[in-house]
Amino acid sequence: MSRLFYAGLFTEGTTDIRFLEGVVKKTLTEVAFECVGDIEIALHIITVQKTGLTFAEQVRRAAQIGCVEFGISLLCVHTDADDSTDQTVLQSKFTTAQVLMNEVDEQEYCKLITPIIPVHMMEAWMLADTDLLKKEIGTTRSTNELGLYRNPESIADPKTVIEKAIRIAYSERTKRRRNDLTISELYLPMGRKISLDILEHLDSYRLFKSRLRESLRQLNLMHD
Repeated sequence: MSRLFYAGLFTEGTTDIRFLEGVVKKTLTEVAFECVGDIEIALHIITVQKTGLTFAEQVRRAAQIGCVEFGISLLCVHTDADDSTDQTVLQSKFTTAQVLMNEVDEQEYCKLITPIIPVHMMEAWMLADTDLLKKEIGTTRSTNELGLYRNPESIADPKTVIEKAIRIAYSERTKRRRNDLTISELYLPMGRKISLDILEHLDSYRLFKSRLRESLRQLNLMHD
C-alpha cells in the first residue's frame, strides 16, 4: 500500500507557479521511485501575502502555512538566480532563510527547504525544449529563424528571447489569424508537457533534483 507524501511549492511569482507546478510534481514523482517503499506525491501550492516581508520571512510564513494547513514534510522554494550561477542567491537569500528556519518549532513549521534556482530566469527551463516551445507557439519556422539556438543557461534574458520568437513566428500572419498569443499562455502547458530528460541537460535543474534527493534522505525516505 502506498504512502502519501505531502510537499509544498512556493514560488517567486504567480507566473512561475503555472510552469513549475507541473515540473516539480513530475520530478517529485520520478524521484519517489528511488525511495524506500511505495510513495504517492501530493503537491500543494503555497501562497503568501508578501508585502513588507523579506525573502526569509516569506519562506518562514510559507513553511508555517504548509505545515499547519497541508501537513507538508518538504517545501520547494523557487527564486530566479538573475545571474549565471546560483551562488549569490544561495548566500544572500537561502542561507538567511535557513538561519530563520532553524529557530522555529517543527510542530508548527516545515523546516526542510529545497531550493529551486533556475540560472538567470525560470524561462531558461522553457527554452530547454525548443521543439515543444515551437509546437505550443504553433510555428514550423526553424530554431535558427526563431533565435532559439543558444544554450538556455547562457541567455541573460530568456523571457525576452521567447517573446521575440513569438513575434517572429506570427509576423507573416494577418492580424485576423494571429490570435495575439502571449508568453503567459505558454507556462501552464509547457510545465505539464516538458520532458524531464530534456531538463536534465540544464545544470540548474540537475542541482534542484540533487537537492531534492538530499532532502528525501534527510527524511529517511531514500538510502545513500
